[in-house]
Parts: sequence; C-alpha cells; structure tokens
Amino acid sequence: MNEINLNKMNGTYLEARIDEVIERTLADKRLVGAVIKVSIDGGLVYNRAAGFANRELNQPMRENAIFRLASVSKPIVSMAALVLVGQGRLQLDDPVDHWLPEFRPRLRNGDFARLTVRHLLTHTAGLTYRFFQEENGPYQLAGVSDGMDNVGITLEENLRRLASVPLLYTPGNEWKYSIATDVLGGVIEKVADAPLSEAIHSLVTKPLGMNDTGFTAVDPARLAIAYTNDVPEPRRIEDPDRIAFLEGTAGFQLAPGRALDRSAYPSGGAGMVGSAGDFLELLETLRKGGESLVPEYLVREMTTNQIGDLPMSYWPGRGFGLGITILKDPVAANTPESPGTWRMGGTYGHSWFVDPQQRLSVVAFTNTALEGMSGQFTIDLCEAVYAGIHQ
Repeated sequence: MNEINLNKMNGTYLEARIDEVIERTLADKRLVGAVIKVSIDGGLVYNRAAGFANRELNQPMRENAIFRLASVSKPIVSMAALVLVGQGRLQLDDPVDHWLPEFRPRLRNGDFARLTVRHLLTHTAGLTYRFFQEENGPYQLAGVSDGMDNVGITLEENLRRLASVPLLYTPGNEWKYSIATDVLGGVIEKVADAPLSEAIHSLVTKPLGMNDTGFTAVDPARLAIAYTNDVPEPRRIEDPDRIAFLEGTAGFQLAPGRALDRSAYPSGGAGMVGSAGDFLELLETLRKGGESLVPEYLVREMTTNQIGDLPMSYWPGRGFGLGITILKDPVAANTPESPGTWRMGGTYGHSWFVDPQQRLSVVAFTNTALEGMSGQFTIDLCEAVYAGIHQ
C-alpha cells in the first residue's frame, strides 16, 4: 500500500475510531489527558494530544508533553543492556554477581542462587515488587523501594536491601514481574563504568535522538500533572501518595516530585521520564530490526518468548521476551493483536504495543493512573486501531 493511500485510509477510518474512544473516555472522566501516536509501516498515521496536562490550570495537553514513564522505563533500560551485549561488553548469561559482587540474594533455604543477566531481563530472577506484597511484607520491612517513591537512598543501598530478602523461587523456575530491571540498571552502571543516567544517554537516547527522555524532566514546564482515577473524577496524585492495586497488596507508593529530583536514585524499572514521540522512535527502531543501534539477532531475542510455558497469571495468552511481553495466543488474551505482538504499560497511565505482522506501532501516554495502563481505555483503543486498519 503506498503512502498516499495509507494516509487516506487512516484519515477516513482510523482517526475517527480513535477519536471516538478518546472523546468518550474523557467525557466519562476516566482520563484527564493523553497523547496518542500510531505508526504504520514507518509512517505516522495518527498523532493527537487531548484533554489537560494540568486540569486545575486549564492547560491543554500538548503533543510534546513529558510524562513519568514508570515501567515504560523497562524497555529503554533493557535495550541499553542489549547494546552492551552487541558491543561484546556484556553477555546474557553472565552471573549478576560478576558485575555486582555484593548482590547475592539467597534462596529460602539459605543457599546462594545463580542469578544471570538473562534472568533479570526475562523476570525469572526470583524477585517481585513491593506493591505485589501484602502490607508490611518482606520488601517493605527491608525498606526496598519500587522506584516510584522517593526515600532518599542510593541505587546501591536499594540493591543491598533487596539482596537481604530471600528470593521467592529458584531463578529460571518461575516468572514474576519484578524489580529485576533495577538490578539490571546496577549491572549496566558497572559495565559502562558510568552512572546509569549517563549510560542510558550514551547507549540509547542520544543515538536515537530521544532528547526528552532521562531520569529527570528536561523541561519541567512540559511535565504533565499526574492524576489517579477517583469518583466523580480523577484526583491529583499527592507527593507522596498511595494508590491501591490488587486486593490484599500494599499498593503503589508514588512520589510525582521524583521526576524533578536529581538526587533520586535512577530506577531502571520505573524511574524515567519522557515523551510519546521519543518512545515511538525506540519502538520503530526495534520494529525495523535495531537499525544501527543493536544487532538484529538481539532484537529477535528481545521480541521472542524466552520463558516457554511458564504461567503469567495476569497476562493470559502472553509470554515474555527480554523486557517485554510477547503475545502467544490472541484468543486466550482476548485481543485483536497478531501473534508475536509486543506490549507493556506503566503505572502512571501508559500503554503501548507493536504488531510486527501489521507493521504497526502504537504509543498511548496518559496522565491518569491506572486507567491509562490497564483500564477499559486500553482495550477500547486497541480495538479501535484494528477496526481502523482492517476497514
């Protein structure tokens, strides 16, 4: 399909369907603001900022708004690790304690576990997140930060606290979404011999021209205010604040001001900020095979299920690659996405996916947790995109 026809198709079908989803979600007061970008075969076919970046000041959302990325940080940091692998400076099966000698968590029986970089990237490392555990659970009692609060500790101290808690399982035997990417950040620092912020800049964001992306907001005036769903409308997230998650868990501990605090430790799994346009650039680089950033064989590794049939209870029908989920069974996942689609999200209100079969990349950054990450909006948007491209 040539570019003219592609643009015409999306102008007449795709745009109307996505617009309807956005307008309905804003009218229902489930989102405050959003930036949505859709690329097909390398062409930007949908690009819209909607709602408010700051509702209280009536400031409209702008296309170049900067957002707290939360777990959208993970693919960026995972890519930095793969760049180092491509350069021959790091190996996927390197023991973690080769680079972090002090990070040697034990199993519940007291034995040391063999933990590798691959375990970190695939989230099979025996770790979890504090927000998954009960109130006053082991991570909370040890003072472990999930990377979204601001507790005034260093990355090294957080890893020391994390290593003091027994692993949940022998690495490689199970899959649990976890703080593993923070540990990976510590490894990257050692391999690159630079602070994580500098390493990510030199390895990923500078080569790709991702000038809005880092561990603190490059332009505070463009930083969207963070909100969370409430009745009758989303409320502004306080600093600090807590957002309930799964029943029986401690929930998310958030500090929106972290995005402006250069002294906050760089959380590889949850601490970055950036724009939708920047992140689309990363996704498109990967969809095209890594281009000059990383060898194509490593992109294939990243975007291929690495965990076999290990169950992912809250992501049915999906497996896990190196830092991202991989769709195995669209029926089980109840999604129109093609098999092999990569997808993730972020607590502060983001979702994204790449469908290589359709040459499709979608970035949806919002300033409203948790609707923009896992609410009905994400389902409606996905269905609208596929209805538009299949019209």
